[in-house]
Amino acid sequence: MPRVLITTDYLHPGDDVDRFLRGAGLETVHLPLVGRRDPEQLVAALAGIDAALVANEPFTADVLARAPHLRVIVRTGVGYDSIDVAAAARLGITVSNLPGINANAVAEYTLGLLLAGARRLVQSARGVAQGSWPREDGHELRGATLGLIGYGASARAVVPLARAFGMTVICTTGVPPRLRRDPAVRFVELPELLATSDYVSIHTALTDRTRGLLDAAAFTRMKPTALLVNTARGPIVDEAALVAAVREGRIAGAALDVVREEPLPPGSPLRDVDGIVVYSHLAGQTAEARAAAGRHGAEELVAALEGRARFAVNAELIPEGKK
Repeated sequence: MPRVLITTDYLHPGDDVDRFLRGAGLETVHLPLVGRRDPEQLVAALAGIDAALVANEPFTADVLARAPHLRVIVRTGVGYDSIDVAAAARLGITVSNLPGINANAVAEYTLGLLLAGARRLVQSARGVAQGSWPREDGHELRGATLGLIGYGASARAVVPLARAFGMTVICTTGVPPRLRRDPAVRFVELPELLATSDYVSIHTALTDRTRGLLDAAAFTRMKPTALLVNTARGPIVDEAALVAAVREGRIAGAALDVVREEPLPPGSPLRDVDGIVVYSHLAGQTAEARAAAGRHGAEELVAALEGRARFAVNAELIPEGKK
């Protein structure tokens, strides 16, 4: 009987996903990821495992090479930068993600961060908790320009919400022009987006090209009143450069749902910077998105084990003899 390791922390023994997998003739092993996991612990957990339904933890080339039975990895989310997909392909391991599975959740959360930043809601609540009564003016979203970096499912879902608030939406993306069919969006290059936007929201994947994309030079191009929102991946932002930019008044602030090291370490320079608010990677975490991710992730895992994966991200890299 094939064995499945489940590390996504909101999936539990006996739930709908567990019953579905067991009904498909699979044995399930639950080992939820909470915080960080030592690579050796992950290697030990993968002993005798044929497929894995996983959270955002590092499946490095070394870890994969030491999991000889593993044939399938499915991420219960969109990003898969934590998995060495090329190494997986060389070993004949299919890696799948769930594109667009939490787009609505991320879009609504993005608007929440925009509103919280524009009206300084966190700072107000924090001040009240500390005994003061902050009365600083905020800003309205209506009439402001929102710049989207990336045009994937979550960015596309943000557009109608932002437009409903009366915002102008511009976007920079590598998506081919034939797929840029939204008349509500003006597509521009990154320098123009940074210079024009009142709010910049990141919705692109973490790649070699986007790592450190928002650096000191980028912050220099932005308006001193601009707010940065990141619900994508932490390393897209140069955190040291961001801290310097906010402290020196080169941009107004940032709302970060993701950071380079999660959970945020005690000594992080992002702590205690007025204008920077760090959240705990919650953008895609709604009951609805989780239910959909668990269900569709389990379906993709079963399909991949049967050689009919729908969302494999490395299918073209797997050698013929390994398929």
